[in-house]
Amino acid sequence: MKEKKIKFQELAVSRVNKAIKILRLISNLANKSHYSYSDTDADKIISALNQEVKNIREKFNSKNSRDTKEFKL
Repeated sequence: MKEKKIKFQELAVSRVNKAIKILRLISNLANKSHYSYSDTDADKIISALNQEVKNIREKFNSKNSRDTKEFKL
């Protein structure tokens, strides 16, 4: 049992840090001096990310949500 917890902790630290790094890269897209986008585009990105966070929360609460939709603008 302890081995599973250690493995979980190792993977959680690694994967959450990777996700944070990717989210910061996504936030760089908000720089209007480098990119052109509409409010609708931004809303779609934020909505997709919020939906994935919701899916993660549901999985940790033992609800079987298997949404594997890929994001598209």
